[in-house]
Amino acid sequence: MNPVVHFEFPYKDGNRISAFYKTVFGWELSPLGKEFGSYILATTAKTDAKPGTPAGTINGGFFPFNPNRPGQHPSVVIGVGDIGESIKAINQHGGEVLGEPHNIPNFGWYVAFYDTEGNRNSIIQPIGM
Repeated sequence: MNPVVHFEFPYKDGNRISAFYKTVFGWELSPLGKEFGSYILATTAKTDAKPGTPAGTINGGFFPFNPNRPGQHPSVVIGVGDIGESIKAINQHGGEVLGEPHNIPNFGWYVAFYDTEGNRNSIIQPIGM
């Protein structure tokens, strides 16, 4: 079974979205800077689980809204053991992979996709999985 390991929301104003989720839900927000595409990491729960193992909760993050990219909507990220095989399966079963996988330093290989219903989600082959 491939678990949901992360979620993502687009943002138009990083300070505004960070303030909202920190204030309303108490999440810890960590801007990763321009070298990581202005991504903001969202920690929603503390775990004592070993990295890479399911802990019963997921964390997530926010990415800058870009009208030139497809599917700028909230989504989940599904952890997979082999991103190449997962891409083949998505394509074989009616999904559409959005571009080529890219390496996110210290996290793993990532690519977004549409499922058969047009929902945008993503897969990641985490480091060590």
